[in-house]
Amino acid sequence: MPTIAVDKARLFEALGQDYTTEDFDDLCFDFGIELDEDTSLSQRPIINGKQEPVQLKIEIPANRYDMLCFEGISLMLNIFRGKRASPDYRLVAPPKGELQIINVSKETARIRPYVAGAVLRNINFTKESYDSFIALQDKLHQNLARQRSLVAIGTHDLDTIEGPFTYEALPPEDINFVPLNQSRSMTAVELMDFYQADRHLSRYLPIIRDSPVYPVIFDSKRTVCSMPPIINGNHSKITLNTRNVFVDMTATDPTKLEICLNILVSMFSQHLEEPFTVEPVKIVSPHNHQSRETPDLTPRETQAEVSYINNCCGLSLTPPDICSLLKRMSYAASPSRASPDLIDVQVPPTRADVLHQADIMEDVAIAYGFNKLPRSFPSESGTIAQPLMINKLSDIVRLEAAMAGWSEVMPLILCSHDENFAWLNRKDNGKTAVRLANPKTAEYQVVRTSLLPGLLKTIRENKHHSVPMKVFEVSDVAFKDMDLERKSRNERHFAAAWYGKSSGFEVVHGLMDRIMLMLKSAFVTGEEGLQAKGVGEAAYWIEEVEDPTFFPGHAAAIHVRIEGKEQIIGVFGILHPSVLEKFELRYPVSTLEVNIEIFL
Repeated sequence: MPTIAVDKARLFEALGQDYTTEDFDDLCFDFGIELDEDTSLSQRPIINGKQEPVQLKIEIPANRYDMLCFEGISLMLNIFRGKRASPDYRLVAPPKGELQIINVSKETARIRPYVAGAVLRNINFTKESYDSFIALQDKLHQNLARQRSLVAIGTHDLDTIEGPFTYEALPPEDINFVPLNQSRSMTAVELMDFYQADRHLSRYLPIIRDSPVYPVIFDSKRTVCSMPPIINGNHSKITLNTRNVFVDMTATDPTKLEICLNILVSMFSQHLEEPFTVEPVKIVSPHNHQSRETPDLTPRETQAEVSYINNCCGLSLTPPDICSLLKRMSYAASPSRASPDLIDVQVPPTRADVLHQADIMEDVAIAYGFNKLPRSFPSESGTIAQPLMINKLSDIVRLEAAMAGWSEVMPLILCSHDENFAWLNRKDNGKTAVRLANPKTAEYQVVRTSLLPGLLKTIRENKHHSVPMKVFEVSDVAFKDMDLERKSRNERHFAAAWYGKSSGFEVVHGLMDRIMLMLKSAFVTGEEGLQAKGVGEAAYWIEEVEDPTFFPGHAAAIHVRIEGKEQIIGVFGILHPSVLEKFELRYPVSTLEVNIEIFL
């Protein structure tokens, strides 16, 4: 969990009350956070001739990104204690009526395709709030933004630049500006060399270094505001005297982008002359359908069941009681008109972690008090455990293979690129395997797209055992899928390998038949007298296939027809001698691999 250090005297002043260390520790526990250290109880360092002020180091749950700064901690604790109402975050029009605009070039799709922005107008920075503003950006970068790989934040003095802004992707030699806190201008190529030895920024250079284009944000006069995710320009540097802050964020993940923007502007909107107001920015990005106004501070509407909350907590709260407790956790809630067992809940824009009524139930328990909850099991369970369908199917296949005399193995999901492709006589088209950006060893370069490398490596490391060996695995492989938000997907496979002095082809074939029979598929064959009655229209059959992984003429593809749709779900056969040579195996090996997700 991230640890946030806050000034003790300043926090107690914001809370309007002084606490002993024990009392504040109790308050933190009641709210679900933890006081890690009170530095007044230890020797504090001397900085610039002055002893460091007393700090409270508070551990924040990994889901509470809204409490990664002093402003969030003081605000949430005051709401929890009933000292102030939940803020009403509002979007307001700029003084001249025209929103700032960011025009997005379609070339940015090659590097960091998403951008968002906002304006904090008439902000009043103090030394403490300025430091907190910078610290929150750093905490978001390190945690939610995954070291700036998902999101990069830029903040600028709006009075030093002029919109409309443009977000472009240019060759590095075409980008030239004075980086933050520097005095000379340099190209992006020079900048990457200049910061190579920088202890702080050097870790971010690999994110874009090998790209043919670098992202850059210009104002209307072609002044560089920032080159995300590396550094801002010195021209628009914010200071204690900054009154209007322009926030830009670029990202590879649109969800994390919106979360980071909402948290940053919400937390520091309380320092504006008109607190909790934010000026939106218009994003013009028609090429990827991302044109919109950001941020969206509208509370999310959801519902929670009164019976579910009471069953989980072992309580008998009425809907008004639950609404009152949720108010302490910064929600807006009211009994639903649709049903007496429902509560209408408005989730604030800072609580992206609330995904299910279980999260709402947890906050009700926190507001009620964990120490006040009944210390006994409730008479009725609020949850009914059940396995995911894919895991249930995997267990069935796993049990059948084990009962057939095969031993389960569980190799690692990472392997080398050669093991996944070249050693199996397969070619990488660059659109299949998920690669690690910075692998520590050559042994772990890609996420496997087949279970075979793991099985063959397991056999290789156990060659001293007697033969035959019969091993299997039921686990996930991964593939690139650019249509999905995460650009990849998992697929559950079943694979088996026979290693012995004979090929074992018939044994692997028999295992495949057993598994398919268990899955209640029909065996379709052209041979007379061999027929099996399937369930409904489901059926499977095998056809000879030429696959470079297998010995010519000794491999078959597994075809299946479900609800009239035919597709190939796997392949089995005797491995090619070159494959055996690569994996240092002396005897023949027959393997089987099937995608079992198709049966769900």
